[in-house]
Amino acid sequence: MESSLPKLEDLRGAAHGLMRLQDVYNLHVESLVRGHFQQISDPVDFYKLSVSDMLSGDDCFLVGKVAYDLEDYYHSVLWFEEAVRLFRGTEWSPENEGTLEDALDHLAFSHFKTGNISHALSLSRELLLHDPMNRRVHFNVEKYEKLLNENLPATSSGLTLKRPDGIYLRTRNAYEQLCQTKGSQPIRREIISLQPYVVLFHGFVTQAEAKNIRKYAMPGLRRSVVASGMNQATAEYRISKSAWLKESAHEVVGKLDQRITLVTGLNVQPPYAEYLQVVNYGIGGHYEPHFDHATSDSSPLYRLKTGNRVATIMIYLSPVQAGGSTAFIYANFSVPVVQNAALFWWNLHKNGQGNVDTLHAGCPVIVGNKWVANKWVHEYEQEFRRRCSLNPEE
Repeated sequence: MESSLPKLEDLRGAAHGLMRLQDVYNLHVESLVRGHFQQISDPVDFYKLSVSDMLSGDDCFLVGKVAYDLEDYYHSVLWFEEAVRLFRGTEWSPENEGTLEDALDHLAFSHFKTGNISHALSLSRELLLHDPMNRRVHFNVEKYEKLLNENLPATSSGLTLKRPDGIYLRTRNAYEQLCQTKGSQPIRREIISLQPYVVLFHGFVTQAEAKNIRKYAMPGLRRSVVASGMNQATAEYRISKSAWLKESAHEVVGKLDQRITLVTGLNVQPPYAEYLQVVNYGIGGHYEPHFDHATSDSSPLYRLKTGNRVATIMIYLSPVQAGGSTAFIYANFSVPVVQNAALFWWNLHKNGQGNVDTLHAGCPVIVGNKWVANKWVHEYEQEFRRRCSLNPEE
């Protein structure tokens, strides 16, 4: 009978499996522990079990210990945090392999290894309340206090955990993005025009993603500016408010960057692309005919030193009841606002010259509150990345 029971190898395999689910599907660990499949960027369950059971503090401790033994402190921190939370609220069971003291000890050291000294100190002090004679922990407390007093740069409690690199790092983002489509059809692509080449990607963002982007942008909204010689200034022909979001500060922005790369093949990491610009057009808000690419050598767009804007992707973050279309003047067509879709076009010909047919305008909003997010990709590092499916000139 013993031969048919799970072995230590099976237990470790299950722990690796949980961490793999966490990573590939971007799952919130606390929700996963409660038996819910919720992504960090979207609190709604994307899959519901008919019967679910919670993991115990000891279960979480064992998962964390597997990561800890591999010196994978990114995962050990997240799982030991859940172990500590659950151990604090329950009585210890003789069946448990771990204790609250064990979880505090391992979590403190994991935080130390990730550079979060203040958390390591706080947890070690809590551990001493349970085990006041532990000389090793006393030594650690003294060490952490000394490090904090020295004001080392990597002692902040606000550090962001960095997921360890894997063997397939170059393809990991695309792989995980495809897995997260949950078996649905790929983003539907509608060709709007061949000259200029304009494509509409339907369902490019989710409702939750659009809402979060609007929320993150709200505090930073300022009157939009335009290029004016070598500088930037406000202008009556562009009436809107805008803010810039960095992917390092907001996870949802990083996911959008990955998705843009997935459908276009372009490198959208700074300095090869600009940060995500979120724009809000209220009633009457508009942007008169203009080019996205620079038409003068003195344009401030060249300050990135990565060339001109080769491509634009504009994401519609809200519905508009009337008005607000994007009008391509010389090409003689307009694209209405399609909520959660993304509009893509090339600004430059393959020879680097601007495509005059991309002259476009944001029509005034009649009824509604128009929100868009713009991503401008620059020339350098893109030459070999243009995909045939998005480049009719090849």
